Amino acid sequence: MSDEAPAEIPATPETPEPAPGLRRDMMVLTKMRLNVFVLITTFFGYLLASRGHEFDFWRLVHTIIGTAAAAFGSAAFNQLMEVDLDARMRRTADRPLPARRMDPLFAFGVGWILSAAGIIHLAIKIGLWPAILAAITIAVYVFIYTPLKRISSTNTLVGAIPGAIPPMIGWTAAGGAFDGGAWFLFTLLALWQLPHFVAINWLCREEYENAGYKMWSDGDVSGRRSALIAAVFSLCLAALPVWPWLAGWTPGWLGYVALGGGILAGLLMAALAGRFMRDGERTSFRRLFLFTLLYLPLELGLLAIAWA
Repeated sequence: MSDEAPAEIPATPETPEPAPGLRRDMMVLTKMRLNVFVLITTFFGYLLASRGHEFDFWRLVHTIIGTAAAAFGSAAFNQLMEVDLDARMRRTADRPLPARRMDPLFAFGVGWILSAAGIIHLAIKIGLWPAILAAITIAVYVFIYTPLKRISSTNTLVGAIPGAIPPMIGWTAAGGAFDGGAWFLFTLLALWQLPHFVAINWLCREEYENAGYKMWSDGDVSGRRSALIAAVFSLCLAALPVWPWLAGWTPGWLGYVALGGGILAGLLMAALAGRFMRDGERTSFRRLFLFTLLYLPLELGLLAIAWA
């Protein structure tokens, strides 16, 4: 999900602009709105792995708590490492660290406590594998993906890894093994993130370039290269629903619905990328971005209905 900030309304004498408070700054530091997506996909992995046996509500609650703490902590570390870059972009310059409203030591303490608490909570309340997966997510996100954004545009591929692990946390927390179902969910989330973030990168291309980030969109003024990348990964998404259908995880007529709906959704995403390649209009790429937001709940909903 994009953490792009909405346009600000200039303050006037009659309506003075309110100063950000600690509550708002903590929400920004932990990327709370963005990490709702992480919790939704964790829940979805738990839901699918629970099919066929009793659904343990409180186990799910502890899974969400541990995953949320780990995700919030890694977000704080990410912003600590990117203070200088965030200060150069209009949409991130008002974050608490680049705006100097928050002490970096305090942010470090928040990141450390939340990350450790999340991993420990999962290990004690749920089990070893969910805790290990949460630790891997934090390690890749903070120590590989974040510094790589300054070095190579391959950071987008690497960044898809921590974004695709949360449903596996939910899957293993519900008792699922590291089988084809777990890796299908990982692949689905990894592939979905690529056209989604390609669209964000291009729409914010100038800010990313000026800040010093290395992205696939760098120098791509026409957007055709970015659109081609988005189209390729969208076509991969269109083919992906064949996997659970052939494996027998989505049987019966509902399986055909999930298969057809997933294929059509992926093809439509590819068509939107292709439309941008033809007309080069910014509004076309924005439509692609908005459709990526619609695609994921649509595909997850189809799977939830058809999964046996």
